[in-house]
Amino acid sequence: MKRKYNLKLGVVGTRRDIFSKEDALKYNALILSRLEGMGIDFADIMDVNEEGLLFDEKDVDAIVDHLKKEKVDALFFPHCNFGTEDLVAKVAKEIGKPVLLWGPRDEAPLENGARLRDSQCGLFATGKILRRFQVPFSYMNMCRLDDPYFAWRLDNFLRAAQVVKELDGMTILQIGTRPAGFWTVMINEGELIEKFNVRVHPVSLPELKEEMERVGEQEIGDTIATIRKTMEIGVSTEAVRQTAALKCAMKRLMDRFGCKAAAIQCWNALQGHIGLFPCVANALLNDEGYPVVCETDVHGAITSLLVQAAARGEHVPFFADWTVPHPTNENGELLQHCGPWPVSLMKEKPRFGAPFAFNYSHPGALHGEIRGGDMSIVRFDGDNGEYRLLMGHAKGIDGPKNQGTYVWIEVENLRKLEAKIVEGPYIHHCVGVHADVLPVLHEALRFIPDLTSDYYDTDNDTMDAVLRGE
Repeated sequence: MKRKYNLKLGVVGTRRDIFSKEDALKYNALILSRLEGMGIDFADIMDVNEEGLLFDEKDVDAIVDHLKKEKVDALFFPHCNFGTEDLVAKVAKEIGKPVLLWGPRDEAPLENGARLRDSQCGLFATGKILRRFQVPFSYMNMCRLDDPYFAWRLDNFLRAAQVVKELDGMTILQIGTRPAGFWTVMINEGELIEKFNVRVHPVSLPELKEEMERVGEQEIGDTIATIRKTMEIGVSTEAVRQTAALKCAMKRLMDRFGCKAAAIQCWNALQGHIGLFPCVANALLNDEGYPVVCETDVHGAITSLLVQAAARGEHVPFFADWTVPHPTNENGELLQHCGPWPVSLMKEKPRFGAPFAFNYSHPGALHGEIRGGDMSIVRFDGDNGEYRLLMGHAKGIDGPKNQGTYVWIEVENLRKLEAKIVEGPYIHHCVGVHADVLPVLHEALRFIPDLTSDYYDTDNDTMDAVLRGE
């Protein structure tokens, strides 16, 4: 069963007395109706005061209490006329969730020269005061409610808020220590908590084995059925059974300790403990929306969750190595790993075998090519107290057959990308997804102050223009 994502939006329309109250009420009703039609889960303030609008100082505490009771994850402040900038700032500051400002495009003045709303002018004022209050916010440019930009831009903000929600309090299950030779996956747990409220819950390999022994026959049988339905089997019946038990054990441990992803020491102590590589078990969990990454790469697990949240679970990510350049395409590159990629991404039924990188010593790896198409490639990483999000686009291309799970991709400028990875703070691991999540992640970073964007094929100004609909 795939993970489900939920996000509740707090909708606080605002007006100011010197402009048309009637027009503000009309637009507030139209806006709430539009949100209902879009299927958005939201809490408004219609029950807080007679108008269902923010305009009076005496309502601020009640509105804040109401939104907290509703457990909103983000705030939307439509300026139904000019709005009341100081009250917007007070509510936003108290709630402390991602904020989106917007106002419906102002109509022409009346024949006598009077203006009903001046929403644009009010947005100018509110943006300034939110800065004074040090409240980070996003802005959706003025438009009509039926403009396609409205639906796309609001959806992008909701996805960005989902990323922020996912990061705050995220816990990663670390199974085993890092492989001794992999200094690249070292992390600073203290900084992850201090900067991002991200926690790591470690368990040992013996604990994992004990959990495997506790898994019930029904769970194992259901997982074996999935394996046999979705994969070509090239290993023993016992290896299939042990892989099923391993998958179930990891899921149970993640659920027990409130973890949304895991990073496992996939070699070489695990082979001594249970005689398996975990790639197939990882692939099954990845397909269910519980990313499990290789080589105890906690930063890789964080990346997977950010990407998956940006896609709202509609596309499953895959955890890959940057490996070798394409033999004939100057901007081509091989993304590959021993076999942990979701089966749902495969071009054809993958083969359940053993990884070539370890001389086929133990069973547990998938072999197959995933589909191409347009992708986003992302990596969360940091060192020396600074953290960045490397992001860019790619598209699948043809290339030579490979072992493990793999796809050949083309990027805009491989030389630039190669230099970025080597010069850091990145390593040879990344996360891919068959969706353009860059606008979502770009917007999310407005609300994550200790994480900065680092693009390999675009830049911040270009991404800002995308959010403006240009």
